[in-house]
Amino acid sequence: MNGDGFSVYEHAFTSLGNGQILEAEPGGARIVPITEYNPNSIYWCDAIGSRMTHDQIMRAADPVFYSQFVGIPYSFLDYQSLVLHRLHIPAPGLRTYIKNTAHEICSQLSDDFCARLGYHVFTDGRWAGDVTPGCLYKRDLELRRA
Repeated sequence: MNGDGFSVYEHAFTSLGNGQILEAEPGGARIVPITEYNPNSIYWCDAIGSRMTHDQIMRAADPVFYSQFVGIPYSFLDYQSLVLHRLHIPAPGLRTYIKNTAHEICSQLSDDFCARLGYHVFTDGRWAGDVTPGCLYKRDLELRRA
C-alpha cells in the first residue's frame, strides 16, 4: 500500500447488523447477506466503527435510514477522479459533476453513510470521492494505534 490509499483492498461495504451489508455495485447500491463473502477475505474496520456513538450505531441499523442508500448508482467517473487526484492532474468541474450526479463507488458510499450519521471517518477535509478502500484500511490502522 502506498500513501495515497491504493492497496490490495479493492472493495468496501458497510455492516448493517443482522448479517447484512450495504455495498455499491455497478447496478446500484444493494443490501445483501454478508455470507456472499468469504469471511477469511474480510478486513473489518473495527477501530473506525468503535468511534461511533451508540445513537449513530442504532440509526445505522435502522431500515428507514439505510434504505435511502439502496439503488444509489455506481460511479465509474469517480475512478477517473481518483487517478487524476493521484497523478496531481487538475480536472476543473469534475468533482462538481460527480457530486451532482449522486453516483458513488463502494468506499465513497461507506464514507457517505458515516457522514450522514454525523460521524466523519476522515478529519483532513478530503472529498468522499477521494476515499478508496485502501484509505479506509489505512485510517482504521491509524485509529488502532491511537
